[in-house]
Amino acid sequence: MLFDVIIVGGGLVGSSLALKLARSGLIAAIIEVRQPQTVAPVDGWDSRIYALGPGSVAFLEECAAWKGVQPDRVCAVEDMRIFGDEPGAELDFSAYEAGMRELAVIIENRQLQAALWRALGQYPDVQVIAPAACAALNINADCAEIELADGRRLQSRLVVGADGGDSWVRAQAGIVAEARPYAQTAVVANFDCEKPHRGIAHQWFRRDGILALLPLPGERVSMVWSTRDSQASELMALPEAALAAEVTAASADTLGGLRVITPAAAFPLRMQRVQQLVKPRLALIGDAAHNVHPLAGQGVNLGFRDARELAAVLAGRGAQHDCGDYHLLRRYERARREDVAAMQLTTDTLQKLFNNESNVLARARNFGLRLTNRQSALKNLLVRHAVG
Repeated sequence: MLFDVIIVGGGLVGSSLALKLARSGLIAAIIEVRQPQTVAPVDGWDSRIYALGPGSVAFLEECAAWKGVQPDRVCAVEDMRIFGDEPGAELDFSAYEAGMRELAVIIENRQLQAALWRALGQYPDVQVIAPAACAALNINADCAEIELADGRRLQSRLVVGADGGDSWVRAQAGIVAEARPYAQTAVVANFDCEKPHRGIAHQWFRRDGILALLPLPGERVSMVWSTRDSQASELMALPEAALAAEVTAASADTLGGLRVITPAAAFPLRMQRVQQLVKPRLALIGDAAHNVHPLAGQGVNLGFRDARELAAVLAGRGAQHDCGDYHLLRRYERARREDVAAMQLTTDTLQKLFNNESNVLARARNFGLRLTNRQSALKNLLVRHAVG
């Protein structure tokens, strides 16, 4: 089976790339280890949620996937309030003041994934090979070949690794990933809240970590508490009522009493850089290409920008018919390096700034919050850059 592009990994970023390529006339295949689910359950709430910036939503609209999202499972973020660890150290970002409709939208992973898979079903030029596991990757001058665990062999001009932080494609290609654990874990859970959230995302920078409460449809919020591993273990061991009380206290009772509606889950945190995003006949996107701290909620947005840029490079290749040509792929790598490096530097610096016991840094970071909050033009500039 011969394709223009084989994408290993059918998650959000990989499936969005396949949709974008299908709309440009390239013949693509997706290899995915899971059986695709085109209908997401509506009972309960997914503990894994994403804050999508307007740029990511626009990209998904271009892919004809966003129209498949259920509106009643999406919540707009109209304002974001950030609190330091001293009284009065606050920073407020307003969509209205920045001249925007919203800062972001909050959506569940399973809802968005199902919408992407449904959209893929409309394109016969995209072959979905799932469930399937890869066994070997061989790259030569003319093509790349993937052998599946069941013995099937697939050939393409280009292989794209969209298979996550522990990417099989990246390892097979011999691309070195430099991972630095934060010794932190993100604890996530969803809650009913007593007070209305009014579309406001709240975030507390604490000495023991970073707590975020993100609005969900109705009077519900999704929590992401990035804290040291030992405290994360303690939070995970708490009964639901005790966890809700702990989060209520840590959030200064901002949303009143909380009640757990989705059991807590935990994810270890790390920053990961790769030495190169491309090799002849190979490219990396999404978590296979980079990991960042979740404090800015930018991980999946970075991935969608990868997919958008790679699709644009391939669609605009002109007389170059070989979409696995190394010089062509270098255009993608050069276009993405600055954005990825800037986000990694920003999130890593903030993580170090707010997760330490230095009184000098504590005064500096809280002063910075107060000072920035008084600069409307600067805040609006930061907002526009963050939302892509």
